[in-house]
Amino acid sequence: MSSPLTFQPVLDRIAAEIEQTPGRGRPADYIPALAACDPRRFGMAVAELDGTVYGVGDWRQPFSTQSITKVFTLALDLAHEADELWEHVGREPSGNPFNSLVQLEYENGIPRNPFINAGALVVTDRLHTQTGDAAGTLLGFLRAESGNDELAINEDVAASETAHGDRNAALGHFMASYGNIGNPVPVLLDEYFRQCSVEASCADLALATGFLARHGIRADGTRLLTMSQAKEVNAVMLTCGTYDAAGEFAYRVGLPGKSGVGGGIIAVVPGRCTLCVWSPGLDGHGNSVAGVAALDRFTTITGLSVF
Repeated sequence: MSSPLTFQPVLDRIAAEIEQTPGRGRPADYIPALAACDPRRFGMAVAELDGTVYGVGDWRQPFSTQSITKVFTLALDLAHEADELWEHVGREPSGNPFNSLVQLEYENGIPRNPFINAGALVVTDRLHTQTGDAAGTLLGFLRAESGNDELAINEDVAASETAHGDRNAALGHFMASYGNIGNPVPVLLDEYFRQCSVEASCADLALATGFLARHGIRADGTRLLTMSQAKEVNAVMLTCGTYDAAGEFAYRVGLPGKSGVGGGIIAVVPGRCTLCVWSPGLDGHGNSVAGVAALDRFTTITGLSVF
């Protein structure tokens, strides 16, 4: 790719190709606010290291970030407690659904990685202990990095999450029984559900993810993570960021990425740019059908991948 000016034609080409794609999957149906989304909605944004953003389609439309926020809480907790975190959560793919309890018992309450629900609960718990306000710390970070002070938590979505949160409650109590949760489980669950209910657009999330392409440097030039920590987060995104389909995502896209059941996916080209794509229709693994296809086309057309 000879010039960053070619990002816009690439995005336009991808959007035209996606428009012709017949099957778009189905929105997540266990959260009413997500079930109502049109699976044919599509937006995509690319943010360069200096904050220049290119977009196409619904790239300014806020959507429910869901599990995408797990990347930011992981980074924020690493910035506070560094490698101590890894004594409480692993870094390996799980091979099981994101809300599975199966591995926790024979692995003594230590979740396999930070992006399955059990692992994200541990990270949120530890960030809450460090800051006293895990969800608020996350929201403040996203507002600062995106430059959008209007980012907010959708309390209706958070309430839906709470109403359907029995499995997450079970995960929290189970890990607490092993001493791997420090806060009261109801407090943790409230922070976790609110964290997952932040609404942001492709433009917002592409910008907010920029610190991972800048090797740990925030938008204002200050350092959030060491270069090694930024590498760690990107590595775990590559191997664990798309539920139990991370191998397929790495094969097709070739970038560190993190998806959410709201239909969004963020991706990182270290040293070059960050991306966010949104389309609410999901495959059987919980990943956006059009989103994965669009990122596949982006790396194919541009040649930008980590491989």
